[in-house]
Amino acid sequence: MDTVNLTSGFILLAFSDLHYNHAVLFSTLLVIYALTWTANILLISSIILSAQLHTPMYFFLGNLSVVDISFSTVTVPKLLSCILRGGTSISFLGCFLQMYFFVLLGTNESLLLSVMAFDRYLAVCIPLRYVSLMNVRVMNLMNISCWTASSLNSLLHTYILSQLKYCEDRLVHHFFCDVTSLLKLSCSSTTLAELLIYTEGSAPIIIPFLLILISYVRIAMSIIRIKTSSSRSKAFSSCSSHLMVISLFYGTVIFIYIRPSSDYSSQYDRIVSMAYTIITPMLNAFIYSLRNQDVKQAMKKLIMQGFSLS
Repeated sequence: MDTVNLTSGFILLAFSDLHYNHAVLFSTLLVIYALTWTANILLISSIILSAQLHTPMYFFLGNLSVVDISFSTVTVPKLLSCILRGGTSISFLGCFLQMYFFVLLGTNESLLLSVMAFDRYLAVCIPLRYVSLMNVRVMNLMNISCWTASSLNSLLHTYILSQLKYCEDRLVHHFFCDVTSLLKLSCSSTTLAELLIYTEGSAPIIIPFLLILISYVRIAMSIIRIKTSSSRSKAFSSCSSHLMVISLFYGTVIFIYIRPSSDYSSQYDRIVSMAYTIITPMLNAFIYSLRNQDVKQAMKKLIMQGFSLS
């Protein structure tokens, strides 16, 4: 069989092989994408402009919003194009660039969520040393480490997949260049690639998830020991939004990637993938905005200032 070259590329089918209302899906996704940008930009602006939000927790939250906007932008514009055209071509280089940034941002979000859990652990379990332990230098070092580790992990995945030979069938049964979808298109042996991807590739998901579990077990033990109910409620509320975001992200990601390739179902995976690539980036901002009083006050102040200027 012939193999694709650098110019032939692939064809993203998105949902063109399924029966659905194009206009409704396009409109829904466009609204979600617009809300993702609006909510996250408003959240980032509130964190930057409000002095009371200049704390480690909101520093990492602002970074999470940047990742969410970028994560959504990697896939949604191309998906909207696929819906309008009933499938769309993407060059070999464009496909692997999309994969690179998708893995980069997905890995970064996983690492960032674990860093945020560690921040909450220090704040709840070691409050007297929190300021000295979570200083500006440590915050920046953690942020740089997340981006560096994510970049190296993504580069490895992209390189492995780009070295495979791809057959004449260039139809990607997904709305973006996903690792598992491209593995299915390869006409060369994928044994080594799958071994590396499903071992090393699982580490940025499983290790942060375990660290988060350990952090919250320690947090729960500390909260239980708090004597007053009001203090317990305050400590729990500072973690509840983060727990909801963790559940949304890891629930879908673990279902998609931490399983044997023999269980792969392109139709079901496309639908589930929309949860963490499109819906979760929008919900994250709303969860933190609606459940956090400090953020709500900062947003109201920012909106009122905007109206007063107009």
